[in-house]
Amino acid sequence: MNDDTLNMDVRKFLKAVGVSSQREIERFVGEAMAARRLTGTETLHARVILSIDGSDFTHEVEGDIRLE
Repeated sequence: MNDDTLNMDVRKFLKAVGVSSQREIERFVGEAMAARRLTGTETLHARVILSIDGSDFTHEVEGDIRLE
């Protein structure tokens, strides 16, 4: 195993996860606001579950996203 390669690929993966997740959350909030399903004062509870195919590995991260 090459530690540098692993580190670089993990960082690239996590950057893609972060950027695409932010975009999707913003899209969801925008659409929900337009449809009046959200007022803009809520706190959204979010969860991300990471898994690796072919293994029993999972990692879960939860947190709150305040709209105001």
